[in-house]
Amino acid sequence: MAVFNFGSINIDHVYSVPHFVQPGETLSSSSYQSILGGKGANQSVALAKANNNVFHVGAIGSSDSGFIEQMKEAGVNCEFIREMSDVASGHAIIQVTPDAENNIILFGGANQCISDDHIASALATAKPNDWVLLQNETNAIDKIITEAHKRQLHIAFNPAPMTESVKQLPLDKLTLLVVNEVEAEQLTGENDVEAIKRSLKSNYPNTKVLLTLGKAGVWFFEADNEEFCAAFKVKAVDTTAAGDTFIGFFLAAYQANKSIAEALKYACAASALAVMKAGAAPSIPSVDEVIAFLQTQ
Repeated sequence: MAVFNFGSINIDHVYSVPHFVQPGETLSSSSYQSILGGKGANQSVALAKANNNVFHVGAIGSSDSGFIEQMKEAGVNCEFIREMSDVASGHAIIQVTPDAENNIILFGGANQCISDDHIASALATAKPNDWVLLQNETNAIDKIITEAHKRQLHIAFNPAPMTESVKQLPLDKLTLLVVNEVEAEQLTGENDVEAIKRSLKSNYPNTKVLLTLGKAGVWFFEADNEEFCAAFKVKAVDTTAAGDTFIGFFLAAYQANKSIAEALKYACAASALAVMKAGAAPSIPSVDEVIAFLQTQ
């Protein structure tokens, strides 16, 4: 069983700042890093580090091909990543404060260059019961969902960053929807967790939902079942890839036929370890690290 992740590859320009820059303010950064990021790449790395068979489908500027090697080193199959000679890579400007909060500006670049033939060539190799994973940092999401559904593939979607266009997507075709509290509020118009759950169950009765609440834990629910898992209490350094790590490790455990309770705890542990390190993809732990952490809890 494999995951075909149609996802962004960003070059993250990370600046450590005393506070988020204000309008008209010039602010000095105490450190700078240029590292592999993007929700798509992060989730592919998380899946690979969780020992899952993952194919990343996306695009990057040819001058940044070294970042593909980093993904390969993590265990990601990169045969469906296209290098673009005439388009800049997607990238992000990230401010990180001493209390581990982050502020992000995105430029889509090559992430917006997924073509019909790119979609077709990747999905042609998928087998029944394989998964397609998507985030909201690339183009052609509606086409990918439609094509994956036609091929009877499982589809997981993390609509981050949330936009109004998400509401026009064929979300009823999803197997799994992954949203944080802010995204869920924007999608449903509700601002209470129980009301959000009722709304999503009503609107998407055949879709399983992961509702992540940060330090408050995570809910998994579907029409006739609910599971909650509390978050682990750790000292956060950088929360940038916490959600991506959670998704990768949860999906890997879920595919391995772990119970929902086991998959949630496993993913929460991986996410807790990720926030204890700086950076996006470099902060994602290995399976051995997650197992060792769980043994101490």
